[in-house]
Amino acid sequence: MKKFIYIFIALLLPSFALFGQNVAVKAVLDTNFLMIGEQTQLHFIATYQNKNTQISFPQLNDTIIKEIEVLSQSAIDTSVADTNGLFAQSQSLLITSFDSGYYVIPPFQFIINGDTVESDPLLLEVQSMEVDTANAIFDIKQPLSEPFSIKDWLKDNWMWLAAILAALIGVFFLVRYLKREKPVIVEEKVVPKIPIHEIALEKLRQLNEQQLWQNGKIKAYHSEISEILREYIEERYQVNALEETTSEIMHGLRLHQIPEDLKLKLSQTLILADLVKFAKEQPLANENENSLNYAIAFIEATKVIEPENNNTHA
Repeated sequence: MKKFIYIFIALLLPSFALFGQNVAVKAVLDTNFLMIGEQTQLHFIATYQNKNTQISFPQLNDTIIKEIEVLSQSAIDTSVADTNGLFAQSQSLLITSFDSGYYVIPPFQFIINGDTVESDPLLLEVQSMEVDTANAIFDIKQPLSEPFSIKDWLKDNWMWLAAILAALIGVFFLVRYLKREKPVIVEEKVVPKIPIHEIALEKLRQLNEQQLWQNGKIKAYHSEISEILREYIEERYQVNALEETTSEIMHGLRLHQIPEDLKLKLSQTLILADLVKFAKEQPLANENENSLNYAIAFIEATKVIEPENNNTHA
């Protein structure tokens, strides 16, 4: 709104720089008086009748003259034609000064349809604050006391702290050296390894207590028996029983001294487990019981009894 007020004033005053009969340009200050550091607006205004008129506003950087600074520039604003058929363009600059004195702002150059038109020069007065020399000069505020900072204290005294810490460490190691305590020898008892046949028999006992086949879980029952036997055979005879088929296991046991009846019962147990697992075989009750009994009998007959070792190691 302020921009259009300036345009209206500019239309009434004869201080526009005229170009022909259709275009007028002007530079206007909000005020011609500033205190140091105060700010004011400088407005560029151009009016014209032909809306196709090409107008280029003055291009400024961060100063107008050395003593007057430009803080910001607005975009160029264009208004619609008024009742007299005049169009207007305007731009505002925020300016300030930090040097007291009277300053002449030179004319600003506008480019109108390729020709240069200048505005009238302006005068700006900048005054400094008056100082009453009759009064004594004193601080606005008293100096503030700085609070204690452990961080700053450590920066000033870290060398002393490091020396004290080094001395304490030296005393600690010296006392320890003088005592020369003999190391305490702790005798560690060797926990005996559980024999593989005991592990296998315990698993079979737990499997029997679960009563899987009695509850219809026949596949799980025979798979557990097969898994327990294969683990035992792999540990007992170093045969890769967990990865091999039943026929490969029996082939690998041919060189070991195992009674033929045990081999036959082992083969029957593993084959039945394969049939239940892969062919959905439904064994009879006595066949389910025999598989568990054959597995127990095979482990009991082939187990290795190691001599007890009661020695302890340091």
